[in-house]
Amino acid sequence: MMDELMSLAESHIVTADTLDVEEIRRSFPIFSRPENEGLVYLDNAATVQRPRQVLDAIVEFYIKHNANPHRGAYRLSEQATQQQERARSKVARFIGAGSSEQIIFTRNATEAINFVARGWGDKFIKAGDEILVSKLEHHSNLVPWQMAAKRTGATLRFIPFDAHGNLILDDLDKIINRKTKLVAITQASNALGTMPPLDRIIAAAHAVGAKVLVDGAQAVAHIPVNVTRLNADFYAFSGHKMMGPLGIGVLYGKRQWLEEMDPVHFGGDMISDVRELDSTWNELPWKFEAGTQNVAGAVGLAAAIDFIKTIGLKRIEAHNRSLTVYALEELAKMDQIKVYGSGDARGPVISFELAGIHPHDLATFLDQRNIAIRAGHHCAKLVMKSLGVSSTARISFYIYNSLHDIDFFIAALREAKGFFSKWR
Repeated sequence: MMDELMSLAESHIVTADTLDVEEIRRSFPIFSRPENEGLVYLDNAATVQRPRQVLDAIVEFYIKHNANPHRGAYRLSEQATQQQERARSKVARFIGAGSSEQIIFTRNATEAINFVARGWGDKFIKAGDEILVSKLEHHSNLVPWQMAAKRTGATLRFIPFDAHGNLILDDLDKIINRKTKLVAITQASNALGTMPPLDRIIAAAHAVGAKVLVDGAQAVAHIPVNVTRLNADFYAFSGHKMMGPLGIGVLYGKRQWLEEMDPVHFGGDMISDVRELDSTWNELPWKFEAGTQNVAGAVGLAAAIDFIKTIGLKRIEAHNRSLTVYALEELAKMDQIKVYGSGDARGPVISFELAGIHPHDLATFLDQRNIAIRAGHHCAKLVMKSLGVSSTARISFYIYNSLHDIDFFIAALREAKGFFSKWR
């Protein structure tokens, strides 16, 4: 493990104080509540906290601009429309999309992936085709493709990973072949932190005419993302993992594929014309946005993007990597600790096991010390089955975490070892 840590540290500039964490924490009201004093929040892969700027933007929308967008010819409705479309443009610029029309607002990354599985997959995937996913995937980027395969008669195939959590790509030219219709791949594993070599995978897929969907939920708030340079056909992410509100997500797609896709939800505002027995669809992006949309969520997401930009994604990436390397170093000093996954390219996520202590028991023990971690299968049961475990404990970092948080966490782990040893 130490050799891998050295490789990780040497391949990136690692500094201990890349951000003013105390100043950043003051922007997050949840940390100032008396009951949360000293909270060490290490479940950022599940959801991150929201800064005051995001909360204020949501409240301001409801106080000043609340109306149904794209429907009214009055001032408030026009303001709501402007708020929504400004947010869409901001998202497009943030991820390097060519046009705001390529940005579809959804409830979350899960819904965005389901849009592609239904709207594109059901139309273009046929019996005899192959859908390729990795065994690193979150259920949100697995189950929709299981169902698509069942509906279409396609075969679902998998890219396995090795003991270090890296995808096994030795036979990539055989894994991705002329039968491959779509590759669905994570940009960063929520369970192990692994960041697959997307450039290589996307190039191999396009070489045989396959499309690629990238699940960017664990990446877009941590590293700079440019979907145009990435060259993915579809890209999905959730707002709540990047300090935006719950219930807002994004699907990006190349214009040609979005034009060819069928809508998945039907109703108001997604139509061009309605006749008695059939209808025609609105232009992009609105043909995918049926019914009243979560405008406040889009406004909050735009405010989250502004907040991220004030800090800078490169600084966020360096900070998170610094925390990850330090945490891995400290865990390596402990006995009876098993860390799962140790690939060089990894996000700020660490899954581990403390011998003799069930992850749920450990999470409960740590919660009593005001430390929030994750325990379970992390909606990634194929990862757990590949590891030969039913669950792991998981810590994950973001901009308001510090080296002190890690020291406090490590001290609590040592305390847990002593506590649970009494009951063995």
